[in-house]
Amino acid sequence: MSIKGTDYYTIDELMAVCMARTIKNGDTIFNGVAVPLPFTAIMLAFKTHAPESIFWSGLLAGLNPDPPFLPPTSGDSVMLHRANPILHLHQIFDLAMRGELDRIFFSGAQIDKYGNLNNTLIGTLDNIKIKLPGGAGSSHIGCFAKNYTIWSIRHDAKVSSKGQRVFTFVESVDFVTTVGRRTSTRNRDELGLMGGGPDCVVTNLCTFDFDPLTDVMRLKTLHPGVTVEEVLENTGFEPVLSDTIVETPPPTKEEIALIREIDPMNTRKVGFSRSALEKRYDF
Repeated sequence: MSIKGTDYYTIDELMAVCMARTIKNGDTIFNGVAVPLPFTAIMLAFKTHAPESIFWSGLLAGLNPDPPFLPPTSGDSVMLHRANPILHLHQIFDLAMRGELDRIFFSGAQIDKYGNLNNTLIGTLDNIKIKLPGGAGSSHIGCFAKNYTIWSIRHDAKVSSKGQRVFTFVESVDFVTTVGRRTSTRNRDELGLMGGGPDCVVTNLCTFDFDPLTDVMRLKTLHPGVTVEEVLENTGFEPVLSDTIVETPPPTKEEIALIREIDPMNTRKVGFSRSALEKRYDF
């Protein structure tokens, strides 16, 4: 591994490091389809502080793969490189239901203050404005995985054609695809769910954990140059403000060099705006 020339990092790399930090050594982790940023984070954790972790990757889930590059989709056979054994998706579901899956990574078109995710529809069942692709296995695995990390590269407020502000982070999702810490009426215990739900959130602006009393997202760290006011302006609900909000701890040069070796094709950058990727953070 060479760190020559590694004198800066970008937002995708900072997010990958933040996501990697949510993994503990010895965790059993699964990651699904077409999500190279979590793949980068998982492989970074495996190569640094969590070498004893168990990583099942993709729909044909290979154990601890070591691909030479990250493809746009986990369905690519390269994600099975040096992986042995290989599980089918229904076996991953069985693993989760036995309580043996420690962490998974989820995102959503809408994310609410309790960590509920919507990947199903915008609007209502009677008036669907936008049909989303659905949750795949997230509805099921989210009920049983011990914890999951929420991530989003779109922590912003866009203005619609009607002049309305549209948030990714909303007060209440239009449809609960994946249950978070609780719904508006019941907590996970009352719903009979095994897993603990989300325990951390990583975005392009900041990181959150969850307030233990209210189960509402709690602002924990701000990425370099981001203010509390900027987070609040781009969040459609009022998060809990931690007593000690600090700047997100920066990555190391070694971590950034590893990320660039793990993902030489920069697949992790897909979905980020050009302006976001052009911003460089110095060590």
